[in-house]
Amino acid sequence: MEKVISLITYFSKTADFESTIKPHMLRLYRLAFRLTGSGPDAEDLVQDVLVKLYPRRRQLLAIEKPGPWLAKILYRTFLDQQRRNKRSPLHLVATSHDNSLEMLDIMASQEPGPEEGTEKKESSRRVQAAINSLNEAQRHLCLLYYVEGYTLAELTEILETPMGTLKSRLHRSRDNLRNFMNKGTFLHDESL
Repeated sequence: MEKVISLITYFSKTADFESTIKPHMLRLYRLAFRLTGSGPDAEDLVQDVLVKLYPRRRQLLAIEKPGPWLAKILYRTFLDQQRRNKRSPLHLVATSHDNSLEMLDIMASQEPGPEEGTEKKESSRRVQAAINSLNEAQRHLCLLYYVEGYTLAELTEILETPMGTLKSRLHRSRDNLRNFMNKGTFLHDESL
């Protein structure tokens, strides 16, 4: 009987963890994909975060807004992996991150015709090149703010950076994107 009770207790704890995490899984995966640049790496990153969080499930259940907290954990885990990879002798081996511009070609699209499809791909390449021209901190901030839709208040918690610093970095990154896009034959989009 004690084994049955321990199993029921175990599965009830697992169910709470799963019900808390499940609404945030897609957003976590999208963020991981944007940070890593590949599906398998994003899956590994999310899995690492879940493995790290499971022993802390009681703390997770007590958090009022788990979304930004989970994003912070994912972002910190990503940075830790980046640091570990830089120290590793294997970082010289080519990774899936080298093909960051091809990532946009892999995504499915609803292209009505070849001309529009080509223009869309070229525009995507230019935008991706502009984003890649930013330094790492600016690139991550733009992805979190513009693509993932986190507010500045949430980003102060996620990135552990003061609001004024984030606003300044966001302004500088917009200027850098605008300058990059204005070079040569790039689009002139004032909304960046």
